[in-house]
Amino acid sequence: MAKLIVLYKTPKDAAAFDRYYSSTHIPLAKKIPGLRSYDISEGAVAAPAGPSGVHLVATLTFASMEDLQKGLASPEGQAVAGDLANFADGGADLLMFETRDA
Repeated sequence: MAKLIVLYKTPKDAAAFDRYYSSTHIPLAKKIPGLRSYDISEGAVAAPAGPSGVHLVATLTFASMEDLQKGLASPEGQAVAGDLANFADGGADLLMFETRDA
């Protein structure tokens, strides 16, 4: 399996971010070819020391790193990447990795 983790930093207007993310960005992201599952954090994203500066965490799962990369390179994946500028004014960090059972 391979995962894409997106850490959305705290936006200027959290309510506007949440509305746009739910109504527009999630439906776009769910069209990425090869996407197996997609989940998002609920509630505050905390760190052991307190507030994290992260508003929302999204986890997208694919069968392999190859599928993840193909999905992101597809027209649907490019549309999702291009959409970030429409709502993620706090910035976003994207992390990709393969997983294994431990």
